This record gives sequence, C-alpha cells and structure tokens, in this order.
Amino acid sequence: MAGAAMPSADALGGIEPRVETRGRVRAFVCEPAEPTCTFLYLHGGGYRLGEAAGWIPFAARLATATSARVVLVDYKLAPEHPFPAAIHDVVAAYDVVRAQGLPVVVGGDSAGGGLAAALAVACVESGVEVPAGLVLLSPWLDLTVRAATFESRRTRDQLFSAEAATEAADSYLQGVAPDDPLASPLYADLRGFPPTLLFAGGAEVLLEDTLAFASRLGQADVTFECHAVSDMQHVWPTIFPDLVESQRAVSDIVEFVARVTS
Repeated sequence: MAGAAMPSADALGGIEPRVETRGRVRAFVCEPAEPTCTFLYLHGGGYRLGEAAGWIPFAARLATATSARVVLVDYKLAPEHPFPAAIHDVVAAYDVVRAQGLPVVVGGDSAGGGLAAALAVACVESGVEVPAGLVLLSPWLDLTVRAATFESRRTRDQLFSAEAATEAADSYLQGVAPDDPLASPLYADLRGFPPTLLFAGGAEVLLEDTLAFASRLGQADVTFECHAVSDMQHVWPTIFPDLVESQRAVSDIVEFVARVTS
C-alpha cells in the first residue's frame, strides 16, 4: 500500500486512520471516539515483507470491537535491517504508548506475533513493566524451523512452508543463533509474562509453535488461553474476516482485552 491512499472512514466503519510517529517509528493509528486502552499491533510477513498500512482494515475492526486505540507499527524489515532492528522499533513504540497512561495490550500475527512475544521477553529481562496482555495470532515463535508440523501440515498450509520460513529466518538473523530468546521466544524464560491469548489454525505449519509456547507458559505459571481451530489457515482472522471462525476469534479478543485491561 506504499503511496496509495488509506481506506476511508466509511470503508472502516467510521474509524479514520492516521499516520503518526511512535518513538521515531512510523505507525498507523485507528482510534475510536473514547478509547479505553491501547492495542499495539505488529504485522506479519516473515520479518522481511509487508507494510503496516496493509493491516489497517483489521486494525479498524479491532478498534471498533475492543474500544482500543490500535497502533500499527511500521517496524524495519530485513534484509536491510536484520535482527534486532525490528525489536528496537517495537520497544521504542511501546515506550511511547506506555507513557500515555492507558493500559497497553500488544499483539500481532505470524512474525508480528513473534515480535510481540519478544517484546515481553525484553521487558522481563530489562525490568520494564510488561504489557497488560499479549494476543498472538498464528505466531512464529521458533526460528529454528524444527517443528514437526512443518512436515505434517506441509500440504495443507496454503500460506507458509519450511522453505519460506528458512529463507525468512536467514534474511532476518544473518548469522545470529536462531534459538536466541529475542528471536525465538519459545526458548525464553517465560516467568513474569503477562496473560496471553493464542490462536493457531489446524491446517498451518506453525501450529506446533503455538502449542509448544502454550505448554511453556503453563509450566511458567502464566495465565494463558489457547485456541487451536480445526481446518483454519495461517492468520485466518486477518485474511478471511467473514468466516464464522474469524468472527469468533475477534469476540475472544474482545473478551480478553476487556479482562486484562479492566
């Protein structure tokens, strides 16, 4: 969507998107009339693709449903900006929105879900207040690309594969160990993490990432809720908004955000 006009408010249910700067990082903001919290959202794309503007329709939907000011961070991408550039951008944006006084939920899809979890890792490690909650949609949490579902879901996943994941990880890491906890939060110490809501599709290669992370959250005595939905594709709530399963996911996000920010 580079250079293209943003969707109109009429097309976004009355939400008027705007461009702002959060911690020297460009962001697209979708804000309802009276926001009760901030939802810092991180788009997917394997750390090397995508532009935050492309997620504006989903952000507007979240803003309306959750009464949140949704901030889409246009973080830097590989290979020009390898690890940890994206994390630095997300931390800078988080510092700004956290200082604005409203409770902050952080979420994302695919690589953006991995970044959201990495932000929580960085907060715990540095003693910074963690977000009120995390919302992770089909998160990519293990850049070693060793999950068994890369093979068992290989013919069913229409959007992601072991080959694409390996290329993306190499482009992003550029020699950094793939099990570094800030690159692969699955290997982090998850004690001190905020309540976490996870979604994964039964047909996607990243299913095991989500299930393994949920298990480790439980072992770390972190409150979590995990939805593994049969037959769903990677990041289905963002690309198939009219599905009943997508509508149900948004309802689950609404309930979770209300609970952790109340």
